Amino acid sequence: MSIYGRIRRTRAKLPGDVLAPQVVIFTASNLLGSSTRAAPPASEALREIERRNVPLVLSSRGTRAELEPLRRKIGHAHPFITEGGGGLFIPDAYFSMRLEGAKRVGRYLCVPFGRSSQEAGAAIENIARQAGAEVVRYAEMNAREIARNTGMTEHNAEGSREREFSERFFFAGNADLAASPFEKIASQHHWQIRRFEPFCELCSGNDEGKAVRYLMRVYREALRSRVRSVAVGASFEDFTLLAASDQAFIVSPSSDSFDKKLLSRLPNAARINLPGAVGWNQALLKVLGRV
Repeated sequence: MSIYGRIRRTRAKLPGDVLAPQVVIFTASNLLGSSTRAAPPASEALREIERRNVPLVLSSRGTRAELEPLRRKIGHAHPFITEGGGGLFIPDAYFSMRLEGAKRVGRYLCVPFGRSSQEAGAAIENIARQAGAEVVRYAEMNAREIARNTGMTEHNAEGSREREFSERFFFAGNADLAASPFEKIASQHHWQIRRFEPFCELCSGNDEGKAVRYLMRVYREALRSRVRSVAVGASFEDFTLLAASDQAFIVSPSSDSFDKKLLSRLPNAARINLPGAVGWNQALLKVLGRV
């Protein structure tokens, strides 16, 4: 049974089978709990979101394979964003309209914003040669090796390997000497490096804000309504997600502590002085209480 109280037996579909919602919620998925289960404190808001048929869009720095277990656990049937805005996935038949730039990927229509993992892998090799750096890519490692280096379980490591819009790697030699020329060459070729110690991640075009704006245009056209967007996040990694929304809520990463860099960029965002799933639950109940 899902944390909603039951797993949906039918797919969510807009706009035909629900009343037009007044708000679409975007959230960093890690605020709900782990990759495999939602934290109990989030349950009240999740039930209310389902009762009101409010679209809940999950956004993750992780891969589609990493996000799917949580989606199954909570019975999630709405669009979701993966790899920090690399791709937007929309369930089949969710919208009864043509989606610009969408490609069919399994049970979904995918709108890619980032370059493919294959392109990223080839770029890592090319940049490493130019920089004189020795690198090892995720694709060259098995799940056990990744788990040993990250502390993940092997199951989660396997999900992390299934990248679609980025590639991870580490410097096999002297990282301090190799990193600077590697990053300089990567930037010249419009690649971005994100750090997930002990790995780096190479991507290009990944942008959660682009995914939010694209999806809101589609919702508004499909629903023929000026539906609002609300986003909830906690760290600077969530900045583009929050900045692209009509209303942003920042949850405290820990009690009475906020990401100062994020606050400086979003001074008008609402602040929730409770951490994690508890703060997330409070933020969403506030939103739902106003619609």
